Amino acid sequence: MPNNNEYNQVSVLVVGAGPAGLATAIQLKVLKPDIDVCVIDKALDLGNHNLSGAVLEPEPFHALLDAAKPDWRDTDEAKDVLANVIDKDDIMFFLGKNMAFNIYKMLKLAGKFGVGWSQMIHHGDYSVSISKLTKWMGNIAKEMGVEVLTGFAADHVVVDGASVAKGVKLIDQGIDKEGEKQPNFVAGETIEARYVVLAEGCDGLVTERFIEQAGLQRESTQLYSLGVKELIKVTPEQYAKFTPGRVVHAMGYPIWTPVRGPGMFGGGIVYAGAKDHLAVGMIVGLDWKYRDFNAQDALVRFKEHSFVKPFIEGGTVVEAGAKMIPEGGYYAIPRDPATQSIGKANVMILGDSAGFVNMLKIKGLHNAIDSGIQAAKAIATTENDPQRAAVEYTTLINGSNVAKEMESAKNSRHTIAKFGPLQGMPLSVLGSWLPKFKVEPDYEMMTTAPYRLKPNQNFDKDTFTAVAATEHREEQPAHLKIVDPTICETKCTPVYGSPCITFCPAGVYETIHDEVKAANPSNCLHCKTCQRKCPFDNIRWVAPEGGGGPRYKRM
Repeated sequence: MPNNNEYNQVSVLVVGAGPAGLATAIQLKVLKPDIDVCVIDKALDLGNHNLSGAVLEPEPFHALLDAAKPDWRDTDEAKDVLANVIDKDDIMFFLGKNMAFNIYKMLKLAGKFGVGWSQMIHHGDYSVSISKLTKWMGNIAKEMGVEVLTGFAADHVVVDGASVAKGVKLIDQGIDKEGEKQPNFVAGETIEARYVVLAEGCDGLVTERFIEQAGLQRESTQLYSLGVKELIKVTPEQYAKFTPGRVVHAMGYPIWTPVRGPGMFGGGIVYAGAKDHLAVGMIVGLDWKYRDFNAQDALVRFKEHSFVKPFIEGGTVVEAGAKMIPEGGYYAIPRDPATQSIGKANVMILGDSAGFVNMLKIKGLHNAIDSGIQAAKAIATTENDPQRAAVEYTTLINGSNVAKEMESAKNSRHTIAKFGPLQGMPLSVLGSWLPKFKVEPDYEMMTTAPYRLKPNQNFDKDTFTAVAATEHREEQPAHLKIVDPTICETKCTPVYGSPCITFCPAGVYETIHDEVKAANPSNCLHCKTCQRKCPFDNIRWVAPEGGGGPRYKRM
């Protein structure tokens, strides 16, 4: 258990040791070597909770490391993490389980006419393990004097009446399931800080609470997708046939087939990982309408496709995981109504916590790193007036490539949510000419329609969870709360058949004595899908004790 007494007062506190938060810390140490910076993360170790995304555009990352560690290209870490440079980019459309069309050349041609979807081309980018990337960045930050503390779970930002942050309150530890203090109880201390940087990733608990506390607003609804991924050990021959510099992005079957359906946004991926390993995944927008849909079922169908199967047949799944991705885009960025700042006063919101995913690229990792660089610059230039930090940060973001990309994709995802993939994808080409469509939250899109491509047997969630190596202290209170059990009994189960039991990737939910419960909270992968997809908005995710959750190492 972490000792909370050693770092209870710092100049800069970063919540979240992902690429955005660590980029802030590294860049700040470049600009202000003597400033004290502390990064906290709820994961047991660096990289344990970093999964989604695997394609990294090089420019912001190169700029960050060139300033911080000029010899980084010659290090063993660089040769490991950045080993796979993409030189073959297959962008496929799957029409049924045996038909595949490569539309890469079409998208490349479309780029000459300024069509936004051409941004999906990834030549020259890196195919990376986010877990390894984060661990490497964390070690660089430590070498520069940053305190990087894992196993620290934050609860909320402590603010005064004017929404100026005084610090961050950590959660209490050592409480049993009945809420009683155990002998190892440690009260959650408040870490005081002049600046607070929120870089928790998608749907961060502390961030969302701060948005409510500070009265920040989103112009449009934040939308999400769920990504499930497996790292598969294949034969040397299969890996050589796929080739290390190759990535595959596939639209269509099994989540979207024109006219007949299903009609969901997203697609499958295959990336080259470390030697003889391929990462295979499925990303699906949470606005799906099918009551019995599970993204892992779609992953099974994707792996069985005649294009994918030869590369992975007979392989062994060595790691797996699940994560949400924010897809609402430009209009879903949380802002202060008075100043339009992304954050407020001395609090800044970065990366996926802000929603900086470019949906025309379906990438956000480079924007997360870039936002960290801009946050560091904002802190460095407001040392005498921390309350100007969020405004200065937003000015820098507005002048950066982050804003340019978010602007270019500002109507794409909401257009697809409004009209569906069949009509929405072509319409979204019109980009900024389109109006801003009003769409409902993901959870309101559930219907009684079944998913017609269910596999012949239930997905093995127990094995999936086991290879994610997720773990929580069994005696602690459940961090997944069903707000009103009577809604499950009288409304959800009779109409939809308790969809949380099906769509949770880790099998957390079960029916016990005719009551739906979060029966297996220790299995939780921290994807938070249940919180955003329960059709009655009846589930809440709160932070478990620090050190719990998945323990990704290679994904």
